[in-house]
Amino acid sequence: TWNVRRTAWELSSGGEGSGLWKSTDSGTTWTELTKKSGLPKDTWGISGITVSPTDPDNLYAIVEANDGGVFRSRDAGETWRRVSEDRELRQRAWYYSRIYADPRDEETVYVLNVRMWRSKNGGADFDGISTPHSDNHDLWIDPADPLRMIESNDGGANVSEDGGATWTSQDNQPTSQMYRVSLDDAFPYRLLGGQQDNSALRIRSRNIDGGSIGDESWEPTSGGESGHVVAQPGNPDLVFGGSYGGTLSWIDHATNERRSVQVWPDSVMGYGAIDAKFRFQWNYPLFFSPHDPGRLYAAAQVLFQSDDLGQSWQQISPDLTRNDPTKLGSSGGPITKDNTGVEYYCTIFAACESPLQKGLLWCGSDDGLIHVSRDAGASWANVTPEGLPAFTVVNCIDADPFRAGGLYVAATNYKADDFRPYLFHTSDYGATWRDITGEGLAADHFTRAIRADTARPGLLYAGTERGVHVSLDDGATWRSLQGDLPIVPVTDLAVRGDELVAATQGRGYWILNGLDLLRAFDAVDPSVHLFAPEPTYRVGMGGGRRRSGASTAGQNPPGGVGFRYWLGAEPAKDAVVRLEILDADQRAVRTLTRRGSKDGASEDRVLDVAAGLQDFRWDMRWPGARAFDDMVLWNRSLSGPLAVPGTYTARLTVGEEVRETTFEIRPDPRTRATEADHVAQWEFLSGVVQKLDDIHRALQEVREVRPALEEFEARLPAGDDIQPLRDELASIRDRMRDAEETLYQTKSQSAQDPLNFPVRLNDKLAGLNRLSGGFGPTTQQQSVRDELFEKIEAPLGTLRAILDEEIAELDAKARAAGVPAIRRD
Repeated sequence: TWNVRRTAWELSSGGEGSGLWKSTDSGTTWTELTKKSGLPKDTWGISGITVSPTDPDNLYAIVEANDGGVFRSRDAGETWRRVSEDRELRQRAWYYSRIYADPRDEETVYVLNVRMWRSKNGGADFDGISTPHSDNHDLWIDPADPLRMIESNDGGANVSEDGGATWTSQDNQPTSQMYRVSLDDAFPYRLLGGQQDNSALRIRSRNIDGGSIGDESWEPTSGGESGHVVAQPGNPDLVFGGSYGGTLSWIDHATNERRSVQVWPDSVMGYGAIDAKFRFQWNYPLFFSPHDPGRLYAAAQVLFQSDDLGQSWQQISPDLTRNDPTKLGSSGGPITKDNTGVEYYCTIFAACESPLQKGLLWCGSDDGLIHVSRDAGASWANVTPEGLPAFTVVNCIDADPFRAGGLYVAATNYKADDFRPYLFHTSDYGATWRDITGEGLAADHFTRAIRADTARPGLLYAGTERGVHVSLDDGATWRSLQGDLPIVPVTDLAVRGDELVAATQGRGYWILNGLDLLRAFDAVDPSVHLFAPEPTYRVGMGGGRRRSGASTAGQNPPGGVGFRYWLGAEPAKDAVVRLEILDADQRAVRTLTRRGSKDGASEDRVLDVAAGLQDFRWDMRWPGARAFDDMVLWNRSLSGPLAVPGTYTARLTVGEEVRETTFEIRPDPRTRATEADHVAQWEFLSGVVQKLDDIHRALQEVREVRPALEEFEARLPAGDDIQPLRDELASIRDRMRDAEETLYQTKSQSAQDPLNFPVRLNDKLAGLNRLSGGFGPTTQQQSVRDELFEKIEAPLGTLRAILDEEIAELDAKARAAGVPAIRRD
C-alpha cells in the first residue's frame, strides 16, 4: 500500500498507511510485513514486492525510505535483510519501484528504474541492461522461457528473446504524446511541438514527393520533451523551443547553428518554486507576435519580450498569478523530493497577442486568473470570469479573429477532481464574459483547447479529454467532430486553411481536411448543393499510406481539387448528372458523369449519386491519351497536362438543377516557373498528348478492323476477276502493318521487352510527356517533338487514309463484284 497525494503544485510520496502486506487465505485476512525484522524502521513510501515462482519463501522487495533499497527474505517475509542500497535502483522512487523475480532462478532478480537492472546473485550486485528507451516501468518474463520478456518504458514496449541482449524496435508504435502544436509558414507547412520523453520535432503536413508522411518528412528540432516549439514567421527554418527548467534555445535548420537564449539561465533543478526567481513551468508559453516577426514572447509568472531573437529579454508585466506561497513549496517528500518543473505553480500557462490589434496581450494562469493589456504590457487588468473556479488551469486561450476585444478560453480543473468543461468568450476585452460550454459536451469531458475558425465567425473547435467537438453557433451547442480520430485526450488545436490540426496525448498529431464543409453548413441547399473547393496548389496527388512502410507513417492528405456535393435524394436513373470543369475561357477541361452511365466516351463516368454528401477528387489534369488492350510502352506516360494555375468554374447539373462555383488552382509556392512557363508547358504537352491520342486511336482501329479483313479475305471466291480485289487487300494489309510497326513496337508483350525490341515513334513521343514542375519545354524537347511529329506524319497519314477511305473503297468494289461486304462492327 502507498500513501500518495498529487495536486497541481505538489507530489507527496509516503506516510501513514504505506507498507507491505501478506495474505494466505486469498485476501480474507492480511498480515502486515512492514514492521518485520530487517525492513526500514522510519517512514515508508512506495514499495514493490516479488515472489520467486520456484521458491515461494524467497521474496524480494524494493522500498522507498531514508534507509531503503532492495531487501530479501528467505522465510516468506518473516525476516529480511537489505541486499542493496544503490540509489541507481531507487532514485525518484514514486515513478518506478518495480521489482521482478526470475521464474526459473531464485538468485536472479530485475529492478526497473531510469535503467533496467539485473542481479544474478540475489541482489548483491546489479548490472545494467540496455533498453531502446529509458524510464522503465513494467516487465513480463515468460514463465516457460525466462529469456523471452516484454519490457515497457516511456518510449513504448519492446520484446527480447535473449534475456535483454537485444530488443525489438519501438518505432512501430504510433503512441507519441504531444503537448502543443504550432504551424510554420513553409510549404507544405510543418507541425512543431514537444513530445513527452522524446525529442521536440517538426513534421511536414504532407509529403509531396511520396505516398505517405514517413521518416523523411520529419526531424528533431529545437526544444525538449515538454515545451512549446515555434518557428519565426517568414523564416520557418529558425525554430525556438522551450522545455522544463526554463530552458530555451533556437536552431537554424538552414545552417545547423544552435544557440541557448534562456530568459533567465539560472538552473533551478531540484529547487522548489519558492526558490526560483522566475517560475517557468513544464509547458510555459512561447509565441511570436502576429504583427512583428522579430518579437518573441515567453512567460513565467511574468511575461517577457525579446526583440532580438533572445539576445536580451525585457519583463513587460508584473506577476499575473495569485502568487500563493502555500503552493510554491518544494514538491515531493516526506522522503524524496521531486522538483522537475511539472509542479511549479502560480505561473502563466497560456498567452497570446491579438492578430487584430497590435499590443493587445492576454495571459491566463494555472491558478485561475486572466489578465489583459491593451498597451503592449505597460498596464494590465485582471478580467477573470466570475464563473471560473479559483485555481483552475487556464490551459488555452485564442484571440477572436473577428473581434478585436474578443478572446476564447478553455480551462481545466481535473487536478481538483472537477472534470467539467470550462469554455468562455468575451468580446469587450474581458469586461463581460459568456459561458460557452453550451449543450452537447459531456459533463466529464474537460476541455483542454479551443480555437476559432479563421474564415467563419462563430465556428469553434474544442479539444477535450476524449476528442474534438465543434460548435456552429459560437458555443451555444456542441457536437462531436471525432470521425476516425481515436478516443484520446486532445491537448491543442490549430487551424490552417481548410485543415484542423490536433495534438493528442497518445496518438501523435492528426489533421482533419474539409473545414470548408463546416463553414458552408448553414448555406447548404437541401436538394442539390455544390461546395466551393478550397484553393488548391498545383502539386502531386499524394494521398494514402505506403503499404510497405512503417506503421507509424502518417497518411498523406488527398491530393487534387476536392469537389464535394450534396444530393438531397438519389437522382432518377434517366436524370442527367454531370460535373463540368471549365477554364477561364469557358473551355471544357473535364466532364464527369454518374458512375456506370452510358454517356459519351469523352466523359469520365466516376460520380457517385447516392443521397447525401459525396466527394470527388480531380487530379487537375486535362484528358490524357487513350490506350488500347495489351499495349506495352517503356515510356508509359499518357496523362493529360496539368491545368494552368488560375481561376476555374465547376458546374454541377442534376436533372433540371444547375449549381456553379469558382475555385482557384495556385502554383507550387516553391517553383521558379513563371506564369508563361506554365502556359508553355500546357501548350507543349497538349500537342504531345493529342498526337499520342491520334496514333493510339488509329492503332486501336487497326486492331478492330484486322479480323474483319481476315474474314473478308477468307470469303473471297477464286477466279481471275477477283484477283484485283485480293491484290488491293494485300496492299492494304501490308501498308497497314508497315505503318503500324513504324508507330508502335508490336513485338513487345511484357514490360521489359523494350530492352530487346527498340521503342517506336509513339513510345518516343510518350517520353516527352514527362515535363515536371511548371516549366515549359527546352529547345531540345521542342526539336525532338518536331522531328517525331514529322516522322509520324507519313505512317499516321497512311493509316488514316486506309481506315477512313481505302477500306470503304475496297468494300464498294467488292459489293460491285457480288462479294459480301466487309463487316466492320
